Amino acid sequence: MLYSAMANSYPTIIPGLRSPFDQIKGIVHFGRMLDKMRLAAAGKLPPDWEASRGVKAPTSFDSLCCKFLQIDYAKLEAETLKDDRSDEQLLEWAFQHGHKPTEEGIEIWNAYMTKRGWRDSATQRLNERLAQIGLAPGTVQTMFEFIDLDEGRRTV
Repeated sequence: MLYSAMANSYPTIIPGLRSPFDQIKGIVHFGRMLDKMRLAAAGKLPPDWEASRGVKAPTSFDSLCCKFLQIDYAKLEAETLKDDRSDEQLLEWAFQHGHKPTEEGIEIWNAYMTKRGWRDSATQRLNERLAQIGLAPGTVQTMFEFIDLDEGRRTV
């Protein structure tokens, strides 16, 4: 399940969890993934989010991000939790231990991620997620937009 939302708890506001649109050195979602690691370690993520954290779900955004950077999620999580490095330093660590994409690669990644759910294999899941919180299909067009809506950063 991607980014679980319960109809009874819409919007799902979690202090310290940034938008997937936010970028670290131009890369979307990476900072949000780090936030989830830190929040999970502090016991501040909803329990039902555990199934979609990391690479447990092969199509989760965390899993896709790790594949893009060619890094092991568990190793990145260990690095993230062991000291107070900045998000930029952690991304540099990921580049050194995985893959440093070109500017063009980052542009393609960002375009792919920010459009997930719009006329692709994730559209059905997007519509299911909208229904879970009582909204009609088409209320938002992408999963990133849904996440921001579900987490109170966007209104309809």
